[in-house]
Amino acid sequence: MSVRRLSLEQPDRFAFKPDTLEAAKGWMANFPAGRQQSAVIAVLWLVQKQEGWVSEPAIRAVAELLGMARIRVLEIATFYTMFMLEPVGTRALVQVCGTTPCALRGAGELMAVCKARIGEKDHRSVDGKFYWQEVECMGACSNAPMAAINDYYYEDLTSPALEQLIDDFAAGKTPAPGSFIGRQGCAPEGGPLTLIDPKLYDGSAAKPLKKLPNLPPKEPAASKEPVA
Repeated sequence: MSVRRLSLEQPDRFAFKPDTLEAAKGWMANFPAGRQQSAVIAVLWLVQKQEGWVSEPAIRAVAELLGMARIRVLEIATFYTMFMLEPVGTRALVQVCGTTPCALRGAGELMAVCKARIGEKDHRSVDGKFYWQEVECMGACSNAPMAAINDYYYEDLTSPALEQLIDDFAAGKTPAPGSFIGRQGCAPEGGPLTLIDPKLYDGSAAKPLKKLPNLPPKEPAASKEPVA
């Protein structure tokens, strides 16, 4: 596992926005009294959604909110790669999968586009709008190559498709996620090959339920009052 450290550049302070704090308290309420620390991953994620990344002042604020030692929150933030420890792009965080299935299907070309358009990986672009990194498998191997951009997966990508995505995000658009060849879920290219009979889904092939026999009427319960 790579060593993950906090950014050398840190803000002076961090403050929860009202809706972020409300959501954090909602997560804390999911756990029994005295177990609110169990919400730490969820609260760190809320912080990242608010700021785009997790700063050292934010770690201190989360620790104070949950009644935890700061080092414990730091351990969690630096362990899970889902947490960004330095500022990312204001428009898009591009995470290109470089694991074997994507590598065999053109991930290298996608990374070349990112390097040409954004700059070196693990750094923000000059204008601060973009940040890209290479990541390990994100579980969309059948639709390789793919990249996660902000919160969504963009699959079956080509170099021109990724160029267009970067242009769209730079223009403030939010392109629709999913397959760029019109693939349905993880089905084969060209459409599903099995389980394609509509009768499997419209209910027409379902067998009617057997009618249950009429049960005899239930006898009234015996009285528990003592006999005189």
